[in-house]
Amino acid sequence: MDFELSEEQLAFQQAAREFATRAIQPHAADWDARAHFPRDVIARSGELGFCGLYAGTAHGGLGLSRLDSTLVFEELAAACPSTAAFITIHNMATWMLTQFGHPELAAQWGPDLTAGRKLASYCLTEPGAGSDAASLKTTARRVQDESGDHYVIDGSKAFISGAGSTDVLVLMARTGADGAAGISAFAVPADSPGIAYGRKEEKMGWNSQPTRAIAFDGVRVPAGHRLGEEGEGFRIAMKGLDGGRINIATCSVGAAQAALVAAQRYMHERRQFGRPLADFQALQFKLADMATELVAARQMVRLAASRLDAGHADASVYCAMAKRLATDIGFEVCNQAMQIHGGYGYLREFPLERLLRDARVHQILEGTNEIMRVIVARRMLQDDAPDAIR
Repeated sequence: MDFELSEEQLAFQQAAREFATRAIQPHAADWDARAHFPRDVIARSGELGFCGLYAGTAHGGLGLSRLDSTLVFEELAAACPSTAAFITIHNMATWMLTQFGHPELAAQWGPDLTAGRKLASYCLTEPGAGSDAASLKTTARRVQDESGDHYVIDGSKAFISGAGSTDVLVLMARTGADGAAGISAFAVPADSPGIAYGRKEEKMGWNSQPTRAIAFDGVRVPAGHRLGEEGEGFRIAMKGLDGGRINIATCSVGAAQAALVAAQRYMHERRQFGRPLADFQALQFKLADMATELVAARQMVRLAASRLDAGHADASVYCAMAKRLATDIGFEVCNQAMQIHGGYGYLREFPLERLLRDARVHQILEGTNEIMRVIVARRMLQDDAPDAIR
């Protein structure tokens, strides 16, 4: 058991830190204020391989492990959690398309997606199907006629990151009976006739990426755009989300790390009652707790990533544990850092309020933290769980 990063891992980490410091951090507050989607900067991150971190090398990806990928995502998130989070979603959707798509489909989309020249959205959530994702109503009806073998998609999706600004939609739709077994997955070109995008949502945070609803009205998709077999879509979606939960947990760790750095610096700079804040034991203890909990969250995320890389039987449980723990701790560290800053932390001149707003949604998406507890509790009630989950 070795907790030290290898030279190669340190190199990935440093490359991401340098890119984030140079290309993301100086602009993050402006992107947030203007609700600007920095597609050009995301494309530049793709030149470094950051848009296809764990996609296969055959399709232009770096083929990294999930553990190695967390090192990159954390550095990007420390500069801008919102932009980093979109890059993680794009990575998840890109992996799903290249991993489960037909070879011709993967060859068509993979190189452009992994390079960041084209971007992907993940489309699972619907207006009436959030935590109960298996109840989704969007349908994909197979039609074979003179124009070929197609699926016709009808329905709607909600809260889709990047919608209206991406090039392909990795979409789950119902091809069979009710429940998870009736769901299939598809890669749908985002400009297909019959697709309509809703207004850009006005959000508390995550403002550097657009969020919209999507309506599908008779959208025809070639049968070759199906990912996997019919009925495998929900399983594919959940496999994507195992990694997605690690990714979003990592974004919380990155946001919290940035907040911790800002709080530590401010405690040395700010003086009250004739002394620096760093002299007050109450704030020393607060900083100590923030650091301790953040280290614990980071190690939990890396453990879950290593379990996923190893194909561990309980990898999904560890991913749920990591997502719940890291997103709760990440938000609380940001909140405590804001408290240390006092009124200044509430101003947009400082990064704390942005980090706090961006981190809050991590407790909701990729499966709410309540659903994460359901996943863990269901496993822990099995007879072997107390010894198996350690």
